[in-house]
Amino acid sequence: MDTHVSLFVCLCLLAAQSIPAETISELLTLMKHLERPRGRTMPSRVNPRHIHRLEQMLLNASFCGHNLTLQTDAIQSLVFKLGCSFPGLSLSSATLPNVPQAWAPHGMQFPAELTKEACVASQPARLRLICVYFFTAELFQDDSNSSLLNNYVLGAKLDNMTVNNLQNPVNISFWHNRSLEGYTVTCVFWKEGASQHSWGAWSPEGCYTEQPSPSQVLCRCNHLTYFAVLMQLSGDPVPAELRVPLEYISLVGCSISVVASLLTILLYAHSRACSTHRKQSDSVTRIHMNLHGSVLLLNVTFLLSSQMALPTVPRSVCTVLAATLHYALLSCLTWMAIEGFNLYLLLGRVYNVYIHRYLLKLCVLGWGFPALLVLLLLVIKSSVYGPHVISFSKSQENVTSFQNVSMCWVRSPVVHRVLVMGYGGLTSLFNLLVLAWALRILCRLRAPDKALSSWAYRDTVMVLGLTVLLGTTWALAFFSFGVFLLPQIFLFTIFNSLYGFFLFLWFCSQRHRSDAEAKAEMEAISSSQMTH
Repeated sequence: MDTHVSLFVCLCLLAAQSIPAETISELLTLMKHLERPRGRTMPSRVNPRHIHRLEQMLLNASFCGHNLTLQTDAIQSLVFKLGCSFPGLSLSSATLPNVPQAWAPHGMQFPAELTKEACVASQPARLRLICVYFFTAELFQDDSNSSLLNNYVLGAKLDNMTVNNLQNPVNISFWHNRSLEGYTVTCVFWKEGASQHSWGAWSPEGCYTEQPSPSQVLCRCNHLTYFAVLMQLSGDPVPAELRVPLEYISLVGCSISVVASLLTILLYAHSRACSTHRKQSDSVTRIHMNLHGSVLLLNVTFLLSSQMALPTVPRSVCTVLAATLHYALLSCLTWMAIEGFNLYLLLGRVYNVYIHRYLLKLCVLGWGFPALLVLLLLVIKSSVYGPHVISFSKSQENVTSFQNVSMCWVRSPVVHRVLVMGYGGLTSLFNLLVLAWALRILCRLRAPDKALSSWAYRDTVMVLGLTVLLGTTWALAFFSFGVFLLPQIFLFTIFNSLYGFFLFLWFCSQRHRSDAEAKAEMEAISSSQMTH
């Protein structure tokens, strides 16, 4: 619909509804101003006062009849006069006048409860319900440039009151012209002042997501504001029935790992003063302790991440925690790669390794490099960190609904692909190659030995220990698809939440072997002295 057709439609509405021409002209001018393209840098320069002004003008507009409809190329405004005996209201694009066929179907349903609070507090002479539909997402771009279904934003407001905590939700329906399979859809509302660089941010609080059909999304929200549907490419959805078991496994496993890592560090600190190991052995142990430190930080920040994503917690706190969690993960992955590199040097040079200030250089790499990456992200665009929504699907009677869980984590899909999956993939690939090479050397060393059974137990323990030490179980993250999805989720959660505990067992086995070798050496020295 071009500009002339839009104006003609509005003049027809003017004649039918007896509205002052000045009011119509001012409203249409403001709506045209709002829908005007502003370029790529527009989101940071949107002035919300224009939207608020449009709302106030619609609330104060004088017109005959019970409703008013105004429409431009990309904005549709509806005004309804309500009373305290409000029975509810159902709106659909199929029944609204002059809706272009090119616009995807949409609808809103308001419960009778909507006016209850206003009528209990006072007996207003009149109530106004306004609905403003934006068929462009340019005015509501957040810091992450989130993708919205159809680029539609549907808003509603009751007078100048704040409506929230409705017992019967407002239902907002969105349809698409094709199936939404392969996407994670999340119902969200526009939260003003929740962003540093834009005038708001999308939040799922108070909204419940359902998919009655592959091409429809139904949002059930307990408040009034501007609503939309976020779209993200995703793999297979995780069933909602698995949410509680996975959370329980993560909580128990990470808690055990925290205790195990603390015990390991304390045991090392206690035994270091009286240690009689060689410097080479001590440097290897120190590398292990740095890995334990990064795992400890990772587990602690992960346990806090879901608690700090609550609406009552300041967003800045969640941003800092998300950046810390990302740093802990990158540091943990880096120390795993360092373990693989150190193992390569030990086996490749047959325990003859000397690099000037070796440990200092490894610490700069293991702790400094991840810190540099995270600080750069915070400086360039801090909004890559914050509340991250994880959706669990629940199918019942051919209706798919979604339960959303928030945690403080990386919000940018690009950063997640490059500095989470990509970084972890390279680390896992490198350590898998080192593990395969180490096993090949171990087989070559055992080949001449005819009595393999005496070494079987020790070699098995060694292989399992190296597998844990190099963090190869993290490679399970790349099997979250198809028939592998459910086994992968549980195996990944179990193994990696208990990663600190497995490292503790490795430390204990290595310490036991070291003590046994030291004891055998002392006995040999004593025996030699007695023979002389």
